[in-house]
Amino acid sequence: MNKGPVSNHTRLRLFQNAWLERLTVVSAFWFGLTWAVLLPLIGLAGWGAVGPLTGLGLVALGLAVWSLFEYAMHRYLFHWQTQIAPIRWVVFLIHGNHHEQPDDRLRNLMPPILSIPIALCVWGVFALVMGRASAWPFLGFMMGYVAYDLVHYACHQWPMRGRLGQALKRHHMRHHHIDKHANYAITAIFWDRVFGSDVRSLKR
Repeated sequence: MNKGPVSNHTRLRLFQNAWLERLTVVSAFWFGLTWAVLLPLIGLAGWGAVGPLTGLGLVALGLAVWSLFEYAMHRYLFHWQTQIAPIRWVVFLIHGNHHEQPDDRLRNLMPPILSIPIALCVWGVFALVMGRASAWPFLGFMMGYVAYDLVHYACHQWPMRGRLGQALKRHHMRHHHIDKHANYAITAIFWDRVFGSDVRSLKR
């Protein structure tokens, strides 16, 4: 695995095996198509398990759980600092490479080969707690995930017009260009203020 500097025209190679390397990238089209199919299927799996209002409440609960998971995942897993070489390699594989080459449009979204197995594990946890009704909080959780990845892609690839878009992009660009140990949230950016990891607070 090459960890050295790369030019803007050369993709950072993570595996020597070409087949494995192809699994580490995904285009916005295929990402969108994948989740446009899978999200309705999740809803279908829970259809009839609870009433409409309860279902909406559980979806909202799943979104709230995602927002905290997003923050914790980015702060504590994606930026895990350790002297254990295999763990350092895994952290680089799933996120460190993004900091080496942040504007690679084919690596600004998590490839389904990784996101789908993780999602199934999360669904399993929900199912242990809630049974068939777990499809609804899981749907909210995955809607939060898809929004997270699309916002992340937009921050790197699009100009992000409007007050909200500019605030989201500015928040994430500070993570990349001012302090990678701050501004961990991508969508629910208020969590950085709550947990004291907003770059503006740290600079005071």
